[in-house]
Amino acid sequence: MSPRTVKLRLPAEYGSSRRTLAWADVQRQLTDAPRYWLATTRPDGRPHTVPVDGVWMNDACWFGGSPRTVHHRNLVASPAATVHLEDGARAVIVEGSARWVTPERDHAVRLADASNAKTGYGSPVEMFESGLWRLEPVRVLAWNAFPSDATRFSFG
Repeated sequence: MSPRTVKLRLPAEYGSSRRTLAWADVQRQLTDAPRYWLATTRPDGRPHTVPVDGVWMNDACWFGGSPRTVHHRNLVASPAATVHLEDGARAVIVEGSARWVTPERDHAVRLADASNAKTGYGSPVEMFESGLWRLEPVRVLAWNAFPSDATRFSFG
C-alpha cells in the first residue's frame, strides 16, 4: 500500500512541518511497537481506550480480544477506531475502520508467529483462525520531531 504523503497542516501557533516522514519508517515503528492503544466509541458516544497486544502486518493492525470486552462490543456497533503508539514524542496515530476477520490457515500461522515472537505468549494458531480484528488505515498522522516533520498519510 502506498499512501499519499503530505506535510501535516497545523495551527499557526504550533509551527509548521518542513518535511515529511517516509512511510517505510512509520511502518517499522508500527511493526516494532510492543503494544497499541486502541480507541473506540461506545454506543452512547462516550470514548473507550484500552491497550491491546497486536501485530502490524499487511498494512493493517491485527488484534483480538474476548467478545465480552468493551472494545469488541464497541467495534461491532461502530467499526471506526484509532490505534496509536505509546510514545507521544514519536507519535504514530492510525485512524481507520476495523472489521472482524477469520484468516486462512497460512495467514493465521504468520500472525501467530509474529505475535508470539513479539510477545512471547505462545498463542496457538487456532486462536487466530477463530477470528480477530483487522484495522485498516484511512489516515495516519506521525512525527518524530514535532512540528518539523509532522506528516499525514492518506489511504484509498
